[in-house]
Amino acid sequence: MTDVLAVGLMSGTSLDGVSTALVRLTADPPGATLVAFRQEPYGAAERGALIDAMARGTARDLAFLHVALGERFAGAVLALLAGARVAPRDLAFVASHGQTVWHEPGRATLQLGDAAVLAERLGVQVVSDFRARDVAAGGQGAPLVPLADVMLFGHEQRGRLLLNIGGMANFTWVPRRGVTEGALAFDTGPGVAVIDAVTRRVDPDAAYDQGGERARRGRPAQKLLEELLTDPYFDQTPPKSTGRERFGIEYADRLLARVRAAGGSENDAVATATALTAESIARAIARWPGKEKEGELVISGGGAKNPALVERLATRVQPRPVVLFDQLFFDGEAKEAVAFAFLGHQTILGRAGNLPAATGARASRILGHITPA
Repeated sequence: MTDVLAVGLMSGTSLDGVSTALVRLTADPPGATLVAFRQEPYGAAERGALIDAMARGTARDLAFLHVALGERFAGAVLALLAGARVAPRDLAFVASHGQTVWHEPGRATLQLGDAAVLAERLGVQVVSDFRARDVAAGGQGAPLVPLADVMLFGHEQRGRLLLNIGGMANFTWVPRRGVTEGALAFDTGPGVAVIDAVTRRVDPDAAYDQGGERARRGRPAQKLLEELLTDPYFDQTPPKSTGRERFGIEYADRLLARVRAAGGSENDAVATATALTAESIARAIARWPGKEKEGELVISGGGAKNPALVERLATRVQPRPVVLFDQLFFDGEAKEAVAFAFLGHQTILGRAGNLPAATGARASRILGHITPA
């Protein structure tokens, strides 16, 4: 299991779809090479079903969704393998993050997508349920990508900030590749979740603000923006993590209503949500890496595809250089799926997968459950 082929599978808080990455992994030194990547977007009906289950689902609804997502994930893996001309038997394992339906930091976190279904359909062992052990050890259960950031994506000679703008936004300060001492990571707040939710409210046919065009045509409601930035989460000292429970659809609806009540346009609401993400990230970067003001900011995730958001953020973090993850490594949309393949490998090898400085856990822990083939 020291040089293997595996699949990492991710369905994130942005609810944009299922990401699968075929990855070749090495153990010593730790390494991950992306072989193939595939995204399957959720349709509006699928996304709506997920949102309804999260908001109002009964135990029966969640049980059925757990199995349905397992089938959906298995199909996505098979489609990836078919495109790459790789047989399931060639895989050492599949690492499935699952779909988060509840995340309450330090108390409970729940991801759906039945690993037993994946193991049955694929005939491959599955590593899943990564977050629960960290929570049991007193941690937040998030963010978990930082160990991959440190081991795989840090700079070899100097510090680097790795920012992922998914549904929520989080960054990792990596002092140097492979060096965990001094690393810092946490969720800064909303990523694209609020932007997407506002966009879908004003245009039900749009999955997101494509190209940041609505944000460009609008103007942020400055007074409301400053009020939103007083949310206690932004001043909370790390370790910390958050999710749709705090920055989700209800939050987006309130933002939209406030902009409309003040006479603003629908595009002004999208611009305000975009500014909230950029400003909360910029303030977190300015405050918590402390004296570590050097090193480029490397951006990945769905938010990296939004030029209005990236440009606003780049202006706020000057003179720190801003680089897209794609320019240094591979498609940034694949990063989290690759990271969970790496974490699955850690589990298979009996190695810890969390970074206690990021999650607040009492110590390093081997993460996840293994479902045999």
